[in-house]
Amino acid sequence: MAAKGYKAAARRTLEHAPEVREAVTRATLHFDRNRERAYGEVEAEAWRDWAAATKRHTLSRLDRYLLEAERNLTARGTEVHWAENAEDAQQILRELVERYGVKRVVKGKSMLSEELGVNGLLERLGAEVLETDLGEYIIQLAGEPPSHIVGPAIHKGLEEIRALFHERLGTPPDASPETLAAAARRVLREAFLTADMGISGANFVVAETGTVVLVENEGNIRLTTSTPRVHVVFVGIEKLLPRARDLEVFLQLLARAATGQKIGTFVSLINGPRREGEPDGPEHLHVIFVDNGRTSVLADREMHEALSCIRCGACLNACPVYRQTGGHAYGQVYSGPIGIVLTPGLKDPRLAEDLGYACSLCTACADVCPVRIPLPKQILTWRVRSTKHAPATERLAFEGYAEVMTRPRFYRLSSKLLRLTAPLTGAPWLPVLGAWAAGHGALEPSPKSFREIWEEELDGA
Repeated sequence: MAAKGYKAAARRTLEHAPEVREAVTRATLHFDRNRERAYGEVEAEAWRDWAAATKRHTLSRLDRYLLEAERNLTARGTEVHWAENAEDAQQILRELVERYGVKRVVKGKSMLSEELGVNGLLERLGAEVLETDLGEYIIQLAGEPPSHIVGPAIHKGLEEIRALFHERLGTPPDASPETLAAAARRVLREAFLTADMGISGANFVVAETGTVVLVENEGNIRLTTSTPRVHVVFVGIEKLLPRARDLEVFLQLLARAATGQKIGTFVSLINGPRREGEPDGPEHLHVIFVDNGRTSVLADREMHEALSCIRCGACLNACPVYRQTGGHAYGQVYSGPIGIVLTPGLKDPRLAEDLGYACSLCTACADVCPVRIPLPKQILTWRVRSTKHAPATERLAFEGYAEVMTRPRFYRLSSKLLRLTAPLTGAPWLPVLGAWAAGHGALEPSPKSFREIWEEELDGA
C-alpha cells in the first residue's frame, strides 16, 4: 500500500465492512479485559519495570549477546545464518529448500516470516506451504495477511469462516466451530506427517544457553518443529534474552499481556536438533538471525526502545483506533501503535506521513505495554519528522496553528472568528475542518466561549 493509503483504507472498511469493526472490537475488548485481570493477579508494575530494564540492557549490548547466542547454538548442533535484509533471508531459505529437496512445508505463526515474504518465496520454488495456526490457516485459505499480531483472523466472524470452509473444505454451511476446527485438523495432521520442512519464528532466544523459545496455545508449533526432518527458525536480532532465568518473568508477562493467561498452553525450549537416542525432533536445525532494518532502529536514539517489543499485541487490543478498522487498513505487516512506530523505521520514514496520524494519542498503548515502550512519545516524534516532507502550505498551516495556540490573545481572537465562520466548516474545500466535517457535519458552536461562561460563573458565585 502506498504511503498515503491508511485514511482511504480505513474509510472503506468503516463504510463497506462494518462487520470487521464489530468482530475486532469484540475480540480486542475480550483480550484487554483478560489482560487487566491477569495483571491484577501479580505485581505487574514491578514486573514491567524489570522487563523493560532487561530489554534495555540487552539492546545496549546486542552485539555481545548475538555472538554468545551463535556460539551456544552452534555448540548444540544448530547451523546459524545471518541475513542483513529480506533478500538475504530469502536466499538462505532458497538454498536450504534446494539442499534438502523440500516439497512440502508446515509453518508456525510468525510475523517475521510475513515481513520477509516467506510463503510467496516457497510457492515460487514449487514447495507447498501450509500455515498450521488455526487463525493463520483461515486467512491463508482466504488469501489475506494477518490483521493482528496474536489473533491473525480476529477480523472474521463465524458466518464468514463458515462460508470460507464450505467453499474450500466442503464443510456444511452451518457448521459449528468444533466442526470447522476438526476439518482444519484433518488437513493439518496429514501435513505434519508428510512435510519435509517446518518453519517457525521465535518468541525468545536465550544467549546463555542457545535455546530457542516458542509459546503457543494450539500445539501446532510443537508439531511443526519436531515432526519434519528440517526445522528453520526465523528470528529478529532483537529477540534475545541474556539468561535462562529471565524466562521466568518474560513467559508469564507475555501470556498475561497477550491473552490474560498465566502462561502459554505450550512452551517449547529447543536446544538443537535431535540427538542420538531421542524419539523426536528434527535432524537439522537452522536459525536465521534477521536484521532487515533493525540496526537502523537500534541506532535511532528516539526509537530504539521499540525493539523491546515482545509481540504480545496488548497495544493493539487497547487502541481505540485499531478497534475501528482492524489491521488491514494500515497496509503493513505490523499494525496498531507498535506498527506505527516500527514500520517507518524498518521500511521507509515517509510511511510516518500517513501512519503517524492513525492515533488519537490517548496513551492507552503505553499503559498496557509489558516492556514500557514509550509508544505515544515515539508516534509524536514520527509526526514531527514527517513534517519535513510535508507540502509548504501544510507546514505553514501548522506553524500558524502553533502560534495561535501558544498566545492567549491570538487564541481568543481566533476562537471568536471560528464561532462566526462555523457554518462554513461543512465546506469540503477547507483544510483539516473540511475533512473532519465530512464525517461529522458542520460545527455548531456555543454562543459564548468557555472563558466568557467561566467569568460569568465566577461573577455570580
